[in-house]
Amino acid sequence: MKPTLNKVVVITGASSGIGEATARMLAADGARVVALARRKERLDSLVAGIREQGGEAIAIKADVTSFEDMQRAALAAKDTYGRLDVWVNNAGVMPLSPVEMNRLEEWNWMVDVNIKGVLNGVAAAQPLMRAQGAGQFVNVSSVAGHVVFPGAAVYCATKFAVRAFGEGIRMESDGTIRVTNISPGAIKTELTDHIAVPEVKEGVKSFTSIAIDADAVARAIHFAVQQPADVDINEVIIRPAKQAL
Repeated sequence: MKPTLNKVVVITGASSGIGEATARMLAADGARVVALARRKERLDSLVAGIREQGGEAIAIKADVTSFEDMQRAALAAKDTYGRLDVWVNNAGVMPLSPVEMNRLEEWNWMVDVNIKGVLNGVAAAQPLMRAQGAGQFVNVSSVAGHVVFPGAAVYCATKFAVRAFGEGIRMESDGTIRVTNISPGAIKTELTDHIAVPEVKEGVKSFTSIAIDADAVARAIHFAVQQPADVDINEVIIRPAKQAL
């Protein structure tokens, strides 16, 4: 099929998992992709692969916890491609642990990446979107933003926050900026690598054993961003058919 997605899309956390799959899928359908992550060598490989397939993409080493990095990326998108249509807040971390363990460093890491990273992305992109009169944020939350799991209280709190923040943007935008919340369940990504507590890591095996490919989430994101300007897909929950919660 002929590519149809004529949009400039910034994707955070694009070096692996959902971000990488989304970058490849959107670029294959004609989007011009600005791929962000801290691992520049993996971004370069991603961009090279996209270009080999005839797509357009650039790679920018950036940390979502830095507003300056996000602002630099937003301006690079506009300078390179002339506009900024979609910003996918995908970067996230998941070092799960029971609250009683008081793993404060991991808590702060989740707050910095999962919440402040989204805030930084929105703060960087929103002025450009408002200036051009249109834009869309796709925020990758989680099923854990709908249901609280033991051992995941802080992670769940960050994902509930992403949903709440996105809904606030949608309500304030008066249709100028569309907002889509994507809530994946068990997906094959590197998130479980962040878990340092052995018993917790063992406990999530039941989820990882039924995990589905990141392409499933990328298809949901593609569906949301290809809608016409007067249609806003606000919420998508996507999980393995075998996942009960």
